[in-house]
Amino acid sequence: MSDFRMALYDRYVSTFKGVESELSAYALSSYFAWCEYKFLPLLEGIGHDGLLLEVGCGPGYMLEFLKRCGFTEVHGIDISREQIQRATNRGCDAEVADVFEYLNGKPDTFDAILALDFIEHFHKEELTVLMPLLQKSLKQGGRLILQTPNGEGLFPHHVIYGDLTHLTILTPSSLQQLLRQAGFQGFHFHETGPAPKNLGGRLRLLLWHLIRFIASTIRRIETGQSQALWTENMICCCYKYST
Repeated sequence: MSDFRMALYDRYVSTFKGVESELSAYALSSYFAWCEYKFLPLLEGIGHDGLLLEVGCGPGYMLEFLKRCGFTEVHGIDISREQIQRATNRGCDAEVADVFEYLNGKPDTFDAILALDFIEHFHKEELTVLMPLLQKSLKQGGRLILQTPNGEGLFPHHVIYGDLTHLTILTPSSLQQLLRQAGFQGFHFHETGPAPKNLGGRLRLLLWHLIRFIASTIRRIETGQSQALWTENMICCCYKYST
């Protein structure tokens, strides 16, 4: 990667995220509870000694969550030195690396790869190279877990345009098209949005179901079509199977 993004990533925390972006203890606890509901079920069947990689690990929140869940072989990479410094300060196993260089020469290595808020930072031409690399780096039966902005979401614009390094925004259908081309199978898509982790979460989830019903009704009236994912971000889990 040698374009304008490198200058931005070099000081990604200090010039964009800011010191105030560090989550408080309460916010981090709430995030872990949300991850337990949204992401932990997607890792079902992987032993605690399974080899997990997070690409674009940022400050290491997901790495810490996975360690707290009992996974012992968890590694992260990120192009931003400032983000990796934050991750290592949290006690996470993480290093500065370019994803293309890091994955090259690591076939059939990982039980799962997580790419959260990651693929939107690449051009389409780069994604057509990246996805096969991710697929080849997984063991047979391994899984890729993605979170990325949902181009069909109700309010995706501040996610899409809120970061200068966001380059490619996908919908569930275009993301599946990209992943199928790379050899992935067994797709499962999920909304992000509220999780019933407490009373407030349950109330928000109830209201979200109402909003989804209204939005879906409007779409059916206009186009005669339905839509499953309305949140500003979407989660996709897919697999590497033998062909």
